[in-house]
Amino acid sequence: MNPRVVRRVGLALSVVTSVLLFVDSVIHIARIAPVRTAMADLGFDHNAAVVIGVLELACLALYLLPRTAVLGVVLFTAYLGGAVCANFRVDKPLWSTVLFPVYVAVALWLGLWLRDERLRSVLPVRRGVCSAERQVASTAAELSESVA
Repeated sequence: MNPRVVRRVGLALSVVTSVLLFVDSVIHIARIAPVRTAMADLGFDHNAAVVIGVLELACLALYLLPRTAVLGVVLFTAYLGGAVCANFRVDKPLWSTVLFPVYVAVALWLGLWLRDERLRSVLPVRRGVCSAERQVASTAAELSESVA
């Protein structure tokens, strides 16, 4: 596939998830009524919403800067894991509510992976057996033949 297309798809996915997370952080900081209700439902003090919103903005800033994008996505993954735990603890619906942060985390990682060639080289997607595994398998076969 064309590297420019891959990068553009990654940028588009990153923009969509970033906008979603930016809006979420702003409504947490603004402490609008649905946020206060959701915080109470989860067992949090409504004042914690501001801290959550600021943390989300900090992670977003790190994610959007190319030099710190990997740190940003790792911190976002931790943050979203906490959201999964909070929703699971109060028995929210699994597929729609509890796992929604997982879907967002996957979109964040996929967006960064598609737009950052360095990350693709560190976390490659392989098809079949890689050459090192083939070499180990053939060496093991040769050793077993020589022993027998």
